[in-house]
Amino acid sequence: MIHMYIAYFFLTFSLSIFFTFIVALTMRHFGVVDKVKRERRKIHKRTVPLGGGLAIFVSTFFVIGFVLTVGGHFENDIVLRNLIGLFIGGLILMIGGFLDDKYNLRPRYQILFPVAASFAVIGFGIGPHLITSPFGGTFDLAQWKIQIDGLGSWVVLADFLVFFWLMGMMFTTKFLDGLDGLVAGIVSIGAFVIFFLALQNQWYQPDVALLSIIFAGATLGFLIWNWHPAKIFLGEGGSLFAGFMLGSLAIISGGKIATTLLVVAIPVLDLIRVIIRRIQKKKPVYVGDNEHLHFRLLESGFNQKQAVFLLYAIALLFGISALFLQSSQKLMALIFLFILMLLTGVWFSRKDSGKS
Repeated sequence: MIHMYIAYFFLTFSLSIFFTFIVALTMRHFGVVDKVKRERRKIHKRTVPLGGGLAIFVSTFFVIGFVLTVGGHFENDIVLRNLIGLFIGGLILMIGGFLDDKYNLRPRYQILFPVAASFAVIGFGIGPHLITSPFGGTFDLAQWKIQIDGLGSWVVLADFLVFFWLMGMMFTTKFLDGLDGLVAGIVSIGAFVIFFLALQNQWYQPDVALLSIIFAGATLGFLIWNWHPAKIFLGEGGSLFAGFMLGSLAIISGGKIATTLLVVAIPVLDLIRVIIRRIQKKKPVYVGDNEHLHFRLLESGFNQKQAVFLLYAIALLFGISALFLQSSQKLMALIFLFILMLLTGVWFSRKDSGKS
């Protein structure tokens, strides 16, 4: 069985390298590029093609289609309609991302695409019915449902959870996409953690493991071209799709939200910190700036590779720990990270006060 996972990983990895090269040429030809600007958060020194997320999307679903056609897998934990929901949601993000990369859409229009992608996932039946309590036992979400004549039932709490979880994950990776290779690497770590978790005896979800390793191969193949100095960027659609897929994997694998949160906890908490700072300064929360942790690391003397490796190391450390921690221990780890980010925010605030 492990040979199958390795084979599909390298197939997706190879296809992603090839498709990323093709996408980069195509986007440059059509002028879908990120030009050098005088914004402090724009740190690249040359024009770089956008739309790299399209390569991740195409390679991921090309291999999924291949598996469905000849592989005989995706028969247990993941059903066909779940995969269709992921495909439609991803396609919506690719279309919206291309339009934004090309025409620089206003935020009120940008948000329509991740909302629609989340609804696609919910509409095609992706959602947990049970979630594990950090204090022991489980919560049965299926007890809160509304029967709809001819359409089955609407599991209210589960669908609300999926919507807000996916929106949170998508905007976390969107705002994290500030340094070369950062999002692709963090998301790859998350996919590998879910892969190894799905192979543990107490869970054993072969379909989840397969989907995770396929997605990991796609993101790492893209990373070859996105590593500093990047030859292509994820673009709007790609940065959203990264969080969309990782968030969906967490849901499909049976509500592994705490596990996934440990991998992306620093970016999530950093996003919350930055939003609070923008509100305090009476700035629009959707306007980018250099307040994010990865930019502050650069200001503190790190170069791009050092900052990225540091954030990789934190994600990897807590991701590996998630494989061995119990639910209550994961909660304690999240509390520790929350306190760490709180202290980091205080330190940055004092540093800014000293400058002023």
